[in-house]
Amino acid sequence: MHRRDFVTLLGGAVAAWPLAARAQQAERLRRVGVLSNIRESDPQSARRAMALEQGLAKFGWMVARNLQIDYRWGAFDDDRARAAAAELLRLAPDVILCSATNPAAALQRATRTTPIVFTGVSEPVDQGFVSSLAHPGGNMTGFTNFEPSMAAKWMELLKQIAPKVTRCAVVFNPASTPIASQFVASIEMAASNLGVESTVIHVHEPAEIEAGIEKVVRDPGGCLIFLPDTFIVANRQLIVDLAARNKLPSIYPFGYFAAGGGLISYGPDLVDQFRRAASYVDRILRDEKPGDLPVQQPTKFELVINLKTAKSLGLIVPQTLLVAADELIE
Repeated sequence: MHRRDFVTLLGGAVAAWPLAARAQQAERLRRVGVLSNIRESDPQSARRAMALEQGLAKFGWMVARNLQIDYRWGAFDDDRARAAAAELLRLAPDVILCSATNPAAALQRATRTTPIVFTGVSEPVDQGFVSSLAHPGGNMTGFTNFEPSMAAKWMELLKQIAPKVTRCAVVFNPASTPIASQFVASIEMAASNLGVESTVIHVHEPAEIEAGIEKVVRDPGGCLIFLPDTFIVANRQLIVDLAARNKLPSIYPFGYFAAGGGLISYGPDLVDQFRRAASYVDRILRDEKPGDLPVQQPTKFELVINLKTAKSLGLIVPQTLLVAADELIE
């Protein structure tokens, strides 16, 4: 080969290196961890996973081609969340998506370097996950679910659908709802304005749920408000069944409670949050920093009413709620 031919060939190869490197990098397998508070057997799990994977596919991230997703389910208390967070971090993911407060807190304790995108977290500034909504700083950002002031809406909706209620019990696990006092204050104010007496029931294990509900049912006019709480979510079928058995009008924070037999629910669509979170996972995989991505608030709330449950409780759903509902379950 002549020297001039060799130099030309070498020059062409060198020029092609950046393009080849970019192509190789684009197809390099990236790793995403998912830490969820709900069990794998929960129908919501498949819906959230599908929403995330479909969302990522729109940005060019395809499972088994250039993306691997490692799921860990059932992190609904501190011990489970801690163990699952450690498992995921040992896999060295590029970013972790988590759902609810317990998983977010476990990840924050475990790492200050791996990028974290959270969903379904209330008041992330007060809980110390981010410095501010606009400028999170650190390694966490994500999507909130409720502001405590919204809790008044639950009391108002419950009074609309069950106008004869005179006593309300707010049920939650304080260990998994660190900012419960803010929700309770909002509910107490709304209850007072509506002439309803409010109390608080702390539950730490399933047996305490039944015992607490039995106290409420002893006197007439009782109703229940369940806070957005990983423990409550994990025991939701038990809760819905107990409320039905004891004929207690109850309101829940997420639509899948009403779908499972609960009377009424009002809250953000968490499947939609997983879909939206795909955009932040994509941006982090493309080297943006979570601390530079503003925390986003819910854009989609759902009012779901179970008409079958209302009928079993002897309630007539007012026309205003029938019109306002996003979903009516017959």
